Amino acid sequence: MSDKITNNKTIDRRISVAPMMGWTDRHDRYFLRLISPNVLLYTVMITTGALIHGDIKFHMEYSPEENPLALQLGGSDPKDLAKSAKIAENYGYDEVNINCGCPSDRVKKGSFGACLMKSPEIVADCVDAMMQEVDIPITVKNRIGVDEQESYQELVDFTGVIADKGCDTFIVHARKAWLNGLSPKENRTIPPLKWDWVIRLKKDFPDLNISLNGGITNMDHITENLGHVDGIMIGREAYQNPYFLAEIEKQVFNNAKIRTRHEVIQDLIPYIDRELKSGEVKLKDITRHILGLFQGQKGTKKFKRILSEEAYKPDANSSLILKALEAIEN
Repeated sequence: MSDKITNNKTIDRRISVAPMMGWTDRHDRYFLRLISPNVLLYTVMITTGALIHGDIKFHMEYSPEENPLALQLGGSDPKDLAKSAKIAENYGYDEVNINCGCPSDRVKKGSFGACLMKSPEIVADCVDAMMQEVDIPITVKNRIGVDEQESYQELVDFTGVIADKGCDTFIVHARKAWLNGLSPKENRTIPPLKWDWVIRLKKDFPDLNISLNGGITNMDHITENLGHVDGIMIGREAYQNPYFLAEIEKQVFNNAKIRTRHEVIQDLIPYIDRELKSGEVKLKDITRHILGLFQGQKGTKKFKRILSEEAYKPDANSSLILKALEAIEN
């Protein structure tokens, strides 16, 4: 169950961290990888237009330590998605995922994201074009439905059409998306969770690799569901409480060599120094991702306050993090 071979590549999909706009950039992924060597990480969603017509290096470069790493793409044109997938393969990404779940207005206007759930044939054509172009896995992240779609059968039909083109991995956010009437934030919380639909989908498609996303916040949620689906994708909890991944390393991956929170900070310092030396990165660009590292620990409020108030200063450097760390150590 833990491994699935797709397009000749084997990836452990038991646990992954969701692509989250504004959050899972390369600095956050490097930081998370220090905590968890084994979870599958995803980039933020990058549109095909940004890759084809924009700064490829800016969007695609990452540290080798981030692997295994998947690129999530936003788009609905098969040729553009195939071209973008090839770029990803050339850059060494381990997987390309097509976004069929984002409900934002900007995504909707671009005719991709969650609205693609209304057009499974288009998604199937996109997946087919991408798979013809690359040898790395092509996967789909989708909702259980969108707008007027109310039945489980519509989710089955969506999945089946795309699976018929050879896609065998689906990451399913167990909430419906409302494109009209709810904001993206509200779409993450208001539509009711239906984990049972995703579990049922795995039973109906036993040969597919099905991962569950949505509302996973603790180990009980993981152990409760991992026996019924192939993988669990964690969203906001992995960002707001990143050391949660250390517990996952122990209990899911049986990893006994876990960095302590302090060791994570110490090992992050050389990366920070290197990035600041480039002149293109500010300290605040990195420290904003580590504010939740000491959640629940004594001194965490002062740790956050020092970083939040001082990391934006032009001359701020890694010594500020050591200063903030004293709040915890004391």
